[in-house]
Amino acid sequence: MRDLLASLKISDPEHPDVSVTHESGWCLSAYPSGLLVWENVEDGTQPKHMAAVPADQVLRMWLALAAGDIAWISRFEWRDGYGSESAA
Repeated sequence: MRDLLASLKISDPEHPDVSVTHESGWCLSAYPSGLLVWENVEDGTQPKHMAAVPADQVLRMWLALAAGDIAWISRFEWRDGYGSESAA
């Protein structure tokens, strides 16, 4: 997962984010600016986001998601919607 996170340092307009998805459909997508998007890609749950999330926090959250700790991730202060990569 560290390599995945490090890949954000390589500019790729076609693939601006990297993500980890749990088998339940919950997904955390990270962008170079620190924008982090939390959504369930299977059930249509409205997406939420946080801005300026440090890389070490993204890594902890990805590890929690891989372990299935959806409740822990959901407790953070998420804002509605996808947010804005340019505003993050």
